[in-house]
Amino acid sequence: MISRRDFLQVSMAASALVGASGFGNWARLAAQQALTQDQLLEFDTFGNVSLIHVTDIHAQLKPIYFREPEINIGVGENKGAVPHVTGAEFRKLYGIEDGSPSAYALTYNDFSALAREYGRVGGLDRVATVVNAIRAARPDALLLDGGDTWHGSYTCYHTAGQDMVNVMNALKPDAMTFHWEFTLGSARVAELVESLPFAALGQNIFDAEWDEPAEMFKPYKFFERGGVKIAVIGQAFPYMPIANPGWMFPEYSFGIRDEHMQAMVDEVRAEGAELVVCLSHNGFDVDKKMASVVKGIDVILSGHTHDALPEPVLVGETIIVASGSNGKFVSRVDLDVRDGRMMGFRHKLIPIFSDVIAPDPAMTALIDEQRAPYADQLSEVIGQTDSLLYRRGNFNGSWDDLICDALISEREADIAMSPGVRWGPSILPGQDITREDIWNVTSMTYGKAYRSEMTGDFIKVILEDVGDNIFNPDPYYQQGGDMVRVGGLGYRIDITKPQGERISDMTLLKTGEAIDPAKSYVVAGWASVNEGTEGPQIWDVVESHIKKQGTVTVAPNTSVQVVGA
Repeated sequence: MISRRDFLQVSMAASALVGASGFGNWARLAAQQALTQDQLLEFDTFGNVSLIHVTDIHAQLKPIYFREPEINIGVGENKGAVPHVTGAEFRKLYGIEDGSPSAYALTYNDFSALAREYGRVGGLDRVATVVNAIRAARPDALLLDGGDTWHGSYTCYHTAGQDMVNVMNALKPDAMTFHWEFTLGSARVAELVESLPFAALGQNIFDAEWDEPAEMFKPYKFFERGGVKIAVIGQAFPYMPIANPGWMFPEYSFGIRDEHMQAMVDEVRAEGAELVVCLSHNGFDVDKKMASVVKGIDVILSGHTHDALPEPVLVGETIIVASGSNGKFVSRVDLDVRDGRMMGFRHKLIPIFSDVIAPDPAMTALIDEQRAPYADQLSEVIGQTDSLLYRRGNFNGSWDDLICDALISEREADIAMSPGVRWGPSILPGQDITREDIWNVTSMTYGKAYRSEMTGDFIKVILEDVGDNIFNPDPYYQQGGDMVRVGGLGYRIDITKPQGERISDMTLLKTGEAIDPAKSYVVAGWASVNEGTEGPQIWDVVESHIKKQGTVTVAPNTSVQVVGA
């Protein structure tokens, strides 16, 4: 008798045909000038249940450019495994042709040239068109939002998330989970969550005082779709008080809580769930480990680490779907659920090519309405760039190099530190830099740029701590984003070493001298999690620097030597 896992393996092949092979066809279609919306949305409806997944939108309402990472290193069991495969190796793995639309969407090589050829991506009015098309084929499809939605732009900051709530409500998701949303502060989160017309989920969001599930966030919700009883369990970002300021949401505690997740899976199964979906903001490697520990989850819709994969990853009998970020992709998953079990699936990662997919007119009007009060501020040109400005990568991005340059110059510092966050669109060489562009990579509710003295020894401690958050071989201890970006400082990192032994050869770049552990250095940074941080807002620091430069040029960053990758 064929096993359920064999069914899923066959489905994985179907996913490859629907997803990756569809990518491979794009280059030929583009050459024929025949890349159309219908081709991007083409999908043979399968089974009896459809899931639509978006995640990590980071308040990007309009089309953008977004470069995928060049360096994404896996450690331990995840070394060399997706999503820790980039560039040419990624294209080889999925059969993607160089220079094709899929190469542009999913890898970093020749990004500027391909961006000019294929245009911007994303835009929630284009996402609306895709969602509406899927719903036309499968009217009862579930739309699930993986979080990091109410954060990351000028208008989101100035409306305290209301612009995103208004737009997402129009998109009509069925449920969402959370991460950066909590940095709006507990009171504002409560106000927004209470107004939502859909489910706010997080089985791991607990009351900090009583250590029991927080009443405002339900652990799961049941849906009846396609004759199937579906349980969607929410998993919010586990490490909120570590990665973000705990003083902004003191009422809550988080954590992975996989034992509680198992209890929730068992509970919904006992109540008749035939399909169990985890809407997760764990990050992909954490989701892989959780899938190996918690039994009975059919599908994990993964968020947080911004990975975009043309095929799901199978862990045991759980499929894990990664849907990218910034509104750049929408995932569709069709499932065959029979006799209370998921027996197969088809999947497609749909790229939102903004020049190909027609915007939904009602959504365009709503988005423009949210932005209208701020139009003059958003569009003001601050300077230009001769360099490609991007953020993603384990160690540096040119946007953060520019931010570090601004911190050193404007704050008169020896060394600068910029957090290793993954959000933020890209800007092509020759483009204007507007105020909106600056806010897209700096907007947060704790953005003050501090200036302080730190000893060389303390700087090493910071680098070691952040390095362990990224390169600890146990995914459950990977509690941050990418490596803290540094300006004015060079160092060597051996990712194979344990904590405390990874960082060496620290050098002050302006003198070439070794960092003295006992000496104090002036360090400027931003996004401190400490309450009461003083200093100008980072967007003002960066704007001032760019205005003085006029046209910015960011040299290639060779200050970090990586060993063991």
